[in-house]
Amino acid sequence: MIFTGSHILSIAQFDRADIQRIFEVADAMAPYALRRRVTRVLEGAILGNMFFEPSTRTRISFGCAFNLLGGEVRETTGFESSAITKGESLYDTARVLSGFSDVICMRHPQEGSVAEFADASRVPVLNGGDGANEHPSQALLDLYTIRKELASKGREIDGLRIALIGDLKYGRTVHSLCKLLCLFNNIHITLVSPVELAMPGSIIEQMREAGHTVVVTDDLAQSISSVDIAYSTRIQEERFATKEEADLYRGRFRLNQAIYTEYCEPNTVIMHPLPRDSRAGANELDNDLNQNPNLAIFRQADNGVLVRMALFALVLDVVDQVDQCSREVNWYNSLRTL
Repeated sequence: MIFTGSHILSIAQFDRADIQRIFEVADAMAPYALRRRVTRVLEGAILGNMFFEPSTRTRISFGCAFNLLGGEVRETTGFESSAITKGESLYDTARVLSGFSDVICMRHPQEGSVAEFADASRVPVLNGGDGANEHPSQALLDLYTIRKELASKGREIDGLRIALIGDLKYGRTVHSLCKLLCLFNNIHITLVSPVELAMPGSIIEQMREAGHTVVVTDDLAQSISSVDIAYSTRIQEERFATKEEADLYRGRFRLNQAIYTEYCEPNTVIMHPLPRDSRAGANELDNDLNQNPNLAIFRQADNGVLVRMALFALVLDVVDQVDQCSREVNWYNSLRTL
């Protein structure tokens, strides 16, 4: 694809070469993400961060990525702080706010809402999650993490064995990741969920058409016994009609150190898009995994900044100027040693 000036709305926009390009740029962003160097390549540019659903990592990660490139961030969080509560349409909102911004990141609870907004926007729009539909930047950072974790073991994405565990019906992160994996070869995917929260059939069919092996099961122990990645997701409580309905499924597929030791291969990587639900009734990834070196969830979150910096640099066409606008940092920074 031509990145310059483009919206980033769906995994369907990318081919394998595009993914490689994004990852190459993400790799080059490491000195800036780790604050070893400072770049002002986007000095004067403004990101409109519009989040109409709760978010911690995604919202701050996008803002941090833009700040690290030298840009400024303006935020709207929640419907109650926007004119949408007064009846303003997405079209009008997009026409106005795109006049105040150079690029916009948007999250909205309705499927297709970000694409509708982008149609009216005068600047590029990046999808930060639209309902249960897609979350393309999360899928990109997930795959980037998979690539790095496998590379440390001398492996590549082709031939990956992965188990996706939990709420696969409403989990937009796993929807986008599965679509992204269709660009690679010989993937073995095990889908672990209650029947009621199974992966949508259209996505399963898409993976099988790509030549991948797809196994659907509700047996956690057997599913994680021969995989490279165990990717857990929380129950998407906000997608259910009531909390009580969500509670029927909460805590079904818990992973702790004892289960990991008994069933997983020694180098199985544990991933989760976060937030992990650590309440007693859920506890999908137990705190006793925190010292497990194969728990990659925090490396995963760190990688989100790299990938989002890459997307901004590509969409705003400054990749070749990042280093030219850089200097050494002048403050103490403990991240430098990482």
